[in-house]
Amino acid sequence: MNAKQRSLKFLAGLSFCCILSLLSLQSAAQQIGGLGEDLISAKPLSERDFPIVGIDQVAAGIRYDDNDYKGVIRAIGDLRNDIDSVTGVKLAIINNKPSDIDEIIIGTLGHSKLIDELVSAKKLATQDLKGKWESFVISTIPGISNKNKKCLVIAGSDKRGTIYGIYELSRQLGVSPWYWWADVPIQKRTAAYVISGRYSSGEPKVRYRGIFINDEAPCFTGWTQAKYGGRNSKVYTRMFELLLRLRANYLWPAMWSSAFNEDDPENPRLADEYGIVMGTSHHEPMLRAQREWTIHHNEFGNGEWNYVSNKQGVQDFWKQGLERNKNYESILTMGMRGDGDLPMPDAGSAQQNFTVLENIMADQRKIIEGVTHKPADQTPQIWALYSEVLEYFDQGMKVPDDMTILLCDDNWGDVRRLPELASKKRKGGYGMYYHVDLHGAPRAYQWLNMTQIPHMWEQLQLTYDYGVDKIWILNVGDLKPNEYPMDFFLNMAWNPKSFNQNNLGEYAARFCAQQFGAAQASEAADILSTYCKFNSRVTAEMLDSRTYNLESGEFLKVRDAYLALETRALRQYLELSPRYKDAYMELVMHPVRAMANLYDLYYAVAMNGKLTADKDLKANYWADHAEYCFKRDAELSKDYNLNVAGGKWNHLMDQTHIGYRSWDEPKGGNSMPKVFRVKPDEVKPGSFVFTEKNGVVAMEAEHYFEARANAQAQWVIIPELGRTLSGMALLPYTATTDHSALLYKMKLSSQSNHVTLRIFFTCTLPFKKGGQRVSAAFDGAKETVWNINEDLIWKNNYTRMYPSGAARIIESVKVLELPVVNDGVHLLQIQPLDPGVVIQKIVVDAGGYEPTHLKMEESPYKKEKI
Repeated sequence: MNAKQRSLKFLAGLSFCCILSLLSLQSAAQQIGGLGEDLISAKPLSERDFPIVGIDQVAAGIRYDDNDYKGVIRAIGDLRNDIDSVTGVKLAIINNKPSDIDEIIIGTLGHSKLIDELVSAKKLATQDLKGKWESFVISTIPGISNKNKKCLVIAGSDKRGTIYGIYELSRQLGVSPWYWWADVPIQKRTAAYVISGRYSSGEPKVRYRGIFINDEAPCFTGWTQAKYGGRNSKVYTRMFELLLRLRANYLWPAMWSSAFNEDDPENPRLADEYGIVMGTSHHEPMLRAQREWTIHHNEFGNGEWNYVSNKQGVQDFWKQGLERNKNYESILTMGMRGDGDLPMPDAGSAQQNFTVLENIMADQRKIIEGVTHKPADQTPQIWALYSEVLEYFDQGMKVPDDMTILLCDDNWGDVRRLPELASKKRKGGYGMYYHVDLHGAPRAYQWLNMTQIPHMWEQLQLTYDYGVDKIWILNVGDLKPNEYPMDFFLNMAWNPKSFNQNNLGEYAARFCAQQFGAAQASEAADILSTYCKFNSRVTAEMLDSRTYNLESGEFLKVRDAYLALETRALRQYLELSPRYKDAYMELVMHPVRAMANLYDLYYAVAMNGKLTADKDLKANYWADHAEYCFKRDAELSKDYNLNVAGGKWNHLMDQTHIGYRSWDEPKGGNSMPKVFRVKPDEVKPGSFVFTEKNGVVAMEAEHYFEARANAQAQWVIIPELGRTLSGMALLPYTATTDHSALLYKMKLSSQSNHVTLRIFFTCTLPFKKGGQRVSAAFDGAKETVWNINEDLIWKNNYTRMYPSGAARIIESVKVLELPVVNDGVHLLQIQPLDPGVVIQKIVVDAGGYEPTHLKMEESPYKKEKI
């Protein structure tokens, strides 16, 4: 059976919707695993399929060479646990034992006697393994000595290739790479078969793919201190495993108050054993953490981090670090920046600065050769063009050809420089240092994920198209809650060309299916993608009460859109099986609810400011609401810290995010934005003056310029009446309406001598014979009088009375004379001539009216100060 026949047979057992979904994914050729195809089936599709655990609950055994890499053997232990978690069956290890059961044979080409014997016996071809980088093959073959047995081979070209193959099988069985870091439940199945065939990963398109834990205080630091007692091997081994499950191989460790190699001596040893290539950040040369210099600087020369004034001391510091780590797989950061991630002290002219940096690198390479006893070009090195360092590169500074040039974004995901397409290829190639977290200008963003996947894809495909394929490293901050962009970045690094503008939505769906199950994937993916889009508009730390236009209705629109998204997320969260709720809270629900609340907070602050300026008592409602949102923000963070996954992630929501005044986070935690309160004796009713916008003036009835009433009656606002804000009524209804009117002031730009007046009344039936009349006029011109409801009678029950009652409004349209005035400011007077008239909204149409159910957004206004 060929691959196409297997696929058709597999699809035959699926629902129509699943078939369409899978065909769509296949056509997109998107690769989010080590393989671009599915290899697991719940039942055998042919007699050659390999039973990991059969439908009869008979399980295979695992065989490997005890002399293989320790990291491979450790990952095999993870595979056994994964299979047990999925099926409830723990596979036996059958090393050095004869066995009649089917076998999973795992090993590394050239480091496993078992694999090498299969190659020699021509049972396993090596064309996609030999000499390849981090590649693996998963293949079903007949039994070696017993033809009735079946074998499944997982073979790697090198240590990480084998490990990736092991974790690929786990992933396809139903163990998300995020099972621990995002509490994703294991997908259960009673039986699992590998569809017969040979599956080859090919080489990753980017050689080194990794992350940088950065800006890690207070969240990551607080969490690791509380859970593990520090940034030690207990937390880092969890991180190593996650990276390997995501087919990554490279790590810059936390560095703010940490020293990876000294905090726990097991850290570097276990990194190498697991198979993780270690490096240090762009301003920590030669595998030495900045923290190490902070602690030990007095031991080296005069203690100054300055190559001109303390050359020997700095060299000794570097040599000591390299001696410590020389036996571990590493990439050395070269060059030097100033202390505290600042520019290097100026040596004088640009040429002098060049000379100092060139000498630094030359001396560093001598240290490398002296410690490793190998030519310097045999030790991987990078020069990071971060911040001002790019200037040196652009001005022509030369570095050895074997050194990788690590290009950088602008800290916001926008690539600063790429190689010239026609430039000579470098032996060391180019890399990219990219950010989804920043502690820097113009304002830090460290709280939640603020990155939109389409933007990341657009910049990374540009990066890859220009030949940057040696290193991709992502600044992920605390790692959580940047799980989603981190997952995308590392998947894309494996095979960038499998992603395109047409399948990014499918990536979101597949990510969500992996974490929450196929049934929830579509809705979860849409919510996830939408919140990323909303957040990318402006980061949480840059958002404030002035970000969006309040007058135009923009702020209300975006705030309501986020609150609606929160409602969708909450609805899905409540519908989820309890086993998915922690993962959903971490990846979707909490980021959405926290940002929706932040939008609500700043909208309330904006409304409070506007209404305070108008001396409107409703300013006090918005002050209360802002304080409620601020309190709720703290409660949401506390809930995440203490309740999600039983408090597993305590402190990871400690990041300050409200009250920024500069690029740096406010000291002392979140601060409540300033709000104001209006006292009743400050309130001056009326005095609203509107401005025409787009050929129309739309006014809420209560926003009058002046209200006139006789001695027996008064104008009253009926809050929340109607479709939008309120209604205006002259009470009591038993009083006369003589000498009573509402006046509306507006500045019109229209040159016409007539406008269309639309008044929207609360539906009132003609409870007195003859109905209710009103009059209206501009600027003292002749009044137009009309009846608003005389036809709302039984005779017209289906054509007028019932429809008006169902609509709950009466719409009256009249053309009024518009007298000529010098400044364009007009005064409209509306007078009820009978009791029972309730006005909701007034629209003066100079040609821009658009029919809407809510009768248009209110036009801009200010209160006239008297």
